Amino acid sequence: PRLSWSLGLCEQVIASPSHLSSFSPEEIVTAIKAEALRLGFSACGIARAEAVPSEVMASYDAWIDAGHQGSMEYLERNRELRADPRVLLPGTRSLIAVAMNYYPAEKQAEDAPQFAYYAYGRDYHKVVKKRLDKLLLYMQEGLELTVSGRAFADSAPILERYWAEKAGLGWRGKNSLLIIPRAGSYFFLGFLLVDLELPADEPMRNLCGKCTRCQTACPTQAFVRPGVLDARRCISYLTIEQKGEIPQDLAPKLGKRLYGCDACQQCCPWNRYARPTEIEDFSPRESLLRLSPEALEALTEEEYLALFAGTAVKRAGREGLLRSWRGIRENFSSPEDPEG
Repeated sequence: PRLSWSLGLCEQVIASPSHLSSFSPEEIVTAIKAEALRLGFSACGIARAEAVPSEVMASYDAWIDAGHQGSMEYLERNRELRADPRVLLPGTRSLIAVAMNYYPAEKQAEDAPQFAYYAYGRDYHKVVKKRLDKLLLYMQEGLELTVSGRAFADSAPILERYWAEKAGLGWRGKNSLLIIPRAGSYFFLGFLLVDLELPADEPMRNLCGKCTRCQTACPTQAFVRPGVLDARRCISYLTIEQKGEIPQDLAPKLGKRLYGCDACQQCCPWNRYARPTEIEDFSPRESLLRLSPEALEALTEEEYLALFAGTAVKRAGREGLLRSWRGIRENFSSPEDPEG
C-alpha cells in the first residue's frame, strides 16, 4: 500500500513512551501505524470524524429506495448513525481505519462446493476487533495517551468503504469493493473510533481506469452500473442473506458457488498483487478443503457445527447452507458448467 512511515522513528517512539510528549501528532500517528502493522494489519490510515457528505448519503438513500438491499432490512435502519460517526459514538474525533489480508494460500478443488475466500477461516468479526482492541490498549498504555474509543469490524452502521477511502487506504472499485494499490481487494476492514484528534491522511485517486472486467465477469450481472450492486442478483446475497430458495432463473448461473462469491475479485487486475495471508486464524480447515458434494448432501447438524464452529459460515446455519445446496445441486451433474 501507499502508506509509509519511518521505522527508525517508530522504534524510538515505541521504546520510549515516557518521552512521548516530545513528539509531534504526526509522529504519534507514525507509531500507531507501526503498531497496527505489528498486530497483523496490512494497512492503516486516519480520517477526521465529520458528517458524511450529503451527496454520499443521497446516493445511499437512492440505493435503498431502489430496493437494491433486498431483504437486508438492517441496511435501512440507523441512517442518522451512518451519516455521522460522531452520532454513532459521541465524542469521536478520529477514525483509525485498518485492512487485514485474508487471501488464502491453499484453495478448494474446483469441483468442490465453493466457499468465498473470506469464509475459509475463523470469523473475521472477532479476529479484527480483537486486534483493534489491542491497538487501543497500546495507545493508552504503550503511548500513554489519554484516549478512549471503540472498535468495529462489520458490526455497526458505518459506511466502511467510504471511510476507508477517506483514510487513504485505497479507492472504491467498480466492483464496489475497496482496492488497495499493489495489494488488491482481499481485505477485511476495521475501524477504531477514538476521542483524540489525529492528523488525517489524504484520499487517493481512483485507479480503475477504463477497466470493466468485474462488470462483465459477474455471473448474474448484478451490477446496475459501475460501483452499484443490486444485491438481489448478487451470489453472495443469494447464498447467505436471503432466506428463500435460489431463484430458478439464477440458479444455473451460480455454478458451484455454495457460500459467497469471488468472481468480481478474481478477475480484477489489481489482485495479481494478492499475497497469501500470514494471519493463522484465516487458514482454511482441512475438513473444509476436503468437503465433497456427497459429504454436503449427507451433512448432519452435529457435523455442520463441528465443521463451521467459529467461522462466518455459521451465519447461514445448516438449513441455509443446504438451501443453497439445493439451488446448485444440478450444476454438479451437468456436463456443461460455464460458470463453475
